[in-house]
Amino acid sequence: MNPLARSIEEFLPVEISSSFWFYILLRTALVVSTVCVAFILPFFGLVMALIGSLLSILVAVIMPALCFMKILGKKATRSQMVVSTSIVALGIVSAVFGTYSSLSEIAHKY
Repeated sequence: MNPLARSIEEFLPVEISSSFWFYILLRTALVVSTVCVAFILPFFGLVMALIGSLLSILVAVIMPALCFMKILGKKATRSQMVVSTSIVALGIVSAVFGTYSSLSEIAHKY
């Protein structure tokens, strides 16, 4: 919630966004709106699991290893490349299994 709240605060004038009460009200409104969406959408948890299995693995596991390989390029040792490639492969396998699990659970409940 904090990155979203900070982004909203950046678009507002400083005298409004620096207020303590605005800080509290904005974050409270974001949490309440998230709870409302969770109650309205019947498969909210499953959709969040699907998004998490795709994006979290991509951002936390696959992309850092790919960036490491891209930045070092030919300077990386053979063992570094093997470990980085293994991490990417494991991340892809995890993302595929997580996505399959989430999709099968959504299909089962639907």
